[in-house]
Amino acid sequence: MPAKLNHPALVELLQRAYSAEKAAAFAYIGHAASLKKPADKAAVKQIENDEWDHRRNVLAIMQQYDIPVSRFYEFKFHVIGRVISASCHVIGWFMPYFFAGKLESGNVCEYFVMMKYFHALGIREHDQILYEMGIKEKEHEVYFLEQIKDSKWLPYFEKAFSWGKNAKANDVDMANKLPVEASGQYCQTFKAAEVEAANRKAGAGD
Repeated sequence: MPAKLNHPALVELLQRAYSAEKAAAFAYIGHAASLKKPADKAAVKQIENDEWDHRRNVLAIMQQYDIPVSRFYEFKFHVIGRVISASCHVIGWFMPYFFAGKLESGNVCEYFVMMKYFHALGIREHDQILYEMGIKEKEHEVYFLEQIKDSKWLPYFEKAFSWGKNAKANDVDMANKLPVEASGQYCQTFKAAEVEAANRKAGAGD
């Protein structure tokens, strides 16, 4: 019998991440189709492929602990992904890049939070894959920001949505990337109270 995880917040985060990766992949299908340059299409297509890989990786972890796929999240994120995919054809060039970058910025810490939750249970066997997925999401964020860094719209959107050149939802610095064994230093303040409370509720110490 698969081991069970006595950590409701971790179970929920895995279920949500699994389904959210599908929404992201759907969104990038529409984003790539809306672009004109072959190089731009190929870059976004590769990011879509990365999201499908992440979905497979998360599912493998879920299956190891007998965590069911959430029908609610699957439906919710299926619809969200399809709507975003279609909207990429009508909202112009800037916004798909901006909101993709903002989304990826938050996704970075979701994987490092998963790692913290597993550590609270004394489980470290998933560190490498969670680290790789978190870093890959950071690479996506960097790519999207690079595409719009000189846009006249960026300062206004950054002020309104708290993401851009000077605002991020994570503290990963790709120029000074930490190794996997030190990556617990990342995202210390990201939902810190929520993470601490979830670990405490699960009866586990970090």
